[in-house]
Amino acid sequence: MSTSPRRTALDALHRSLGATMTDFAGWDMPLRYASERDEHNAVRTRAGLFDLSHMGEITVTGPEAVALLDHALVGNISTVGPGRARYTMICREDGGILDDLIVYRLGGTEYMVVANAGNAQTVLDALRERAAGFDAEVRDDRDAYALIAVQGPESPGILASLTDADLDGLKYYAGLPGTVAGVPALIARTGYTGEDGFELFTEPQHAEKLWTALTEAGRDAGLIPCGLSCRDTLRLEAGMPLYGHELTTALTPFDAGLGRVVKFEKTGDFVGREALAAAAERAGQAPPRKLVGLIAEGRRVPRAGMQVVAGGEVVGEVTSGAPSPTLGRPIAMAYVDAAHAAPGTEGVGVDIRGTHEPYEVVALPFYQRAK
Repeated sequence: MSTSPRRTALDALHRSLGATMTDFAGWDMPLRYASERDEHNAVRTRAGLFDLSHMGEITVTGPEAVALLDHALVGNISTVGPGRARYTMICREDGGILDDLIVYRLGGTEYMVVANAGNAQTVLDALRERAAGFDAEVRDDRDAYALIAVQGPESPGILASLTDADLDGLKYYAGLPGTVAGVPALIARTGYTGEDGFELFTEPQHAEKLWTALTEAGRDAGLIPCGLSCRDTLRLEAGMPLYGHELTTALTPFDAGLGRVVKFEKTGDFVGREALAAAAERAGQAPPRKLVGLIAEGRRVPRAGMQVVAGGEVVGEVTSGAPSPTLGRPIAMAYVDAAHAAPGTEGVGVDIRGTHEPYEVVALPFYQRAK
């Protein structure tokens, strides 16, 4: 088997734009085109264009598609209306998180599950295994789609100039089929940046035409191409979890402060129910650690895996850290002992190469756009 990274349909275009490429979850992806800070700020103030074709699309169809998804995932998928989407998770029997997902209901009995790139095969295998006994088909559609996202306050105007789809009527966490720049696409409105924006699922053969049309339509509005590096700082400021950092198989949704995605009231059993019920009870009593925000008082940047300290004791661990272009200071998300997790808790620091750098504990998110 080849170990060389997979390339998206836009690979040659990224290289022609001078992108710095990196291997991300087995894909060759643009890390940045020029300045990460400029790309980050463009999304916060104008608009940015992303290639997200590494995400894993899995189609679930058939008379019992929704029954399968209700059994396999922790969410109540039977309450998702046509054209709507739901953030949810797939867990192991012991409650550990295999991945966080977005599920789109494309039609009556047709659903699209979008998994993180690094977990797509794991999710596909789990869904196929859990499909036993259900009248439903689980299909690997990773090669059927390219995925382009336009994010930022100018994105509705940019996209509106290329489509007659009802963008004003497209709610947050919804998707509708349409045509953009003459290209058929599923137009979704979810986002992972903290800004308004759209994701366009289209056939790989149309990706370059769509990217070029969006680039031209957005030029006067200040749209620029953006890499995965600024996507990480954008989602960090917005307090959004990243699998492998804030979410792992060692944690349940309740440990991650996302117990709300688990729907015990839904009909029938689901994988992990018993373990998750126990995790919910533990979380209701006194969660041992909580996911919090940390803002540096100095300039040194915390990184995943660094220890959070207080009074000479280790009280937590950083899961994500980076300089924040919006706040102008380094920030981090960390799991911290409950006794030190309240916003404003004093005496908390991060051990950065032997030095305990002072940090302020804050509630997440760090940044919230004005509605």
